[in-house]
Amino acid sequence: MADVNKVVLAYSGGLDTSVIVRWLQDTYNCEVVTFTADIGQGEEVEPARAKAEAMGVKEIYIDDLREEFVRDYVFPMFRANTVYEGEYLLGTSIARPLIAKRLIEIANETGADAISHGATGKGNDQVRFELGAYALKPGIQVIAPWREWDLNSRESLMEYCAERDIPVDFANAKKKSPYSMDANLLHISYEGDLLEDPWAEPEEEMWRWSVSPEAAPDQATYIELTFEKGDVVAIDGEAMSPATVLETLNKVGGANGIGRDDIVENRYVGMKSRGCYETPGGTILLKAHRAIESLTLDREATHLKDELMPRYAKLVYNGYWWSPERKMLQAAIDDSQQVVNGVVRLKLYKGNVIVAGRKSEDSLFDESIATFEEDAGAYDQKDAEGFIKLNALRMRIAANKGRSFL
Repeated sequence: MADVNKVVLAYSGGLDTSVIVRWLQDTYNCEVVTFTADIGQGEEVEPARAKAEAMGVKEIYIDDLREEFVRDYVFPMFRANTVYEGEYLLGTSIARPLIAKRLIEIANETGADAISHGATGKGNDQVRFELGAYALKPGIQVIAPWREWDLNSRESLMEYCAERDIPVDFANAKKKSPYSMDANLLHISYEGDLLEDPWAEPEEEMWRWSVSPEAAPDQATYIELTFEKGDVVAIDGEAMSPATVLETLNKVGGANGIGRDDIVENRYVGMKSRGCYETPGGTILLKAHRAIESLTLDREATHLKDELMPRYAKLVYNGYWWSPERKMLQAAIDDSQQVVNGVVRLKLYKGNVIVAGRKSEDSLFDESIATFEEDAGAYDQKDAEGFIKLNALRMRIAANKGRSFL
């Protein structure tokens, strides 16, 4: 403990991380640097400054990382059409490598010996933060209070605050949602309380970003997304930054009941966990991206991407964003996106994202060949006979040798 003189803490200003500030000061007798990231969680981050100052913190970092988050993390992930275990759009997972990177950058700037975070010893986030930190600064020390202290309940945390005059709004702390929530520009997640029973249906009051499909408008909403090299650069013809694209899609998607999901997922630490997620913008983005790829990508390139995607998703989920294998996959994925340009028209209606049209100067769709009408000799249907017989040859040989499939 004597070796730790300064620690950079990922700090939200909430109950848990406020306790961690004082616990680090008391337990390690060290200076604490706080880092608060605005990645679009929808809450003011500036109040964290006053809370940190009240606890004697001298170096306080509050960074607006929304554009970097979407440009350098969310968009690259969606170029791969990334979905974990068939459903999860990885909203929490993809934010962690950015936070880990910034923790290390601040540690380097301030000469800190260690970093610290508020992730518990049961979840994936501890793995994600720490794998990222070690990849970027191998000799960094990591302090994870939830793996060291005995403050294992909200009540014990509040008692700790009362005993040590830690500035916490106790009235609001007691009224806090019963769910453990995480939010950023890509999603908001809910875990705990009622959701710990996989049979229990989520309460309607839990959801914050979307109306229920039943309550969504009876009139469909149409939008057009313009893609350049696999990324959305405009909505309805209006050029937008990456963060603004996602903010806009979240609003229009949520208003149409889009993006709710209820999942039992396999955590990296070995347990199953039930969580609910709202990802309205990401749900729209995934559907639109696959639509423009269907028009512009070669068949085998498309199929190879689909084969690589589960591996890529697993790497992101498990915290290996900074690994060499993720970077290798990303290079291949990004190369494929050079031709993924064009416009997708979508119809949003009561929780559904429906492709209503797509067009591209890089389209591989040839109407003269695909038509069911007269094709003026563009495709010789007689060629199919030899193609079929050649592909059937190995099965015909096996059948002739008595290897019947009946």
